[in-house]
Amino acid sequence: MNFDIRRDNLSGADVQALVQEHITEMLSNSPIESVHALPLDSLRKPEITFWSVWRQGEISGCGALMELDGTHGEIKSMRTKAKFLRMGVGQAMLNRIISEANMRGYTRLSLETGSAEAFKPALTLYKQNGFEVCGPFGDYKHDPHSVFMTKIL
Repeated sequence: MNFDIRRDNLSGADVQALVQEHITEMLSNSPIESVHALPLDSLRKPEITFWSVWRQGEISGCGALMELDGTHGEIKSMRTKAKFLRMGVGQAMLNRIISEANMRGYTRLSLETGSAEAFKPALTLYKQNGFEVCGPFGDYKHDPHSVFMTKIL
């Protein structure tokens, strides 16, 4: 399936609704202190590049890459709209983020996701793409509700 992946400034209503949907679902699956999803204002920071994914004019997903330092990036806000689940949106977005990380010369790409049952599809996607479970990185602390993963590029 073909997707149009666009660098996005988060000004559109469709994108904002998808980010809010992402935060709401994270809060429904993890305690608030274990939710690390970023609100719109944080996603607009200069160290974050945000993309939206579109299919035939409809938003289907999103994802972001945050620079932790000159060699290490973090995947943030990966989300597929429910209507587009299991159609390759997540893989397409992940491919774009990995490509961007490689272009920037990062040597490592990491992420945090939840440990609850609802996060199993995401964990499977990341494992299939060479991410391995690791300890907390950056400012994260050990949390039984979080799974930390990293990939050497």
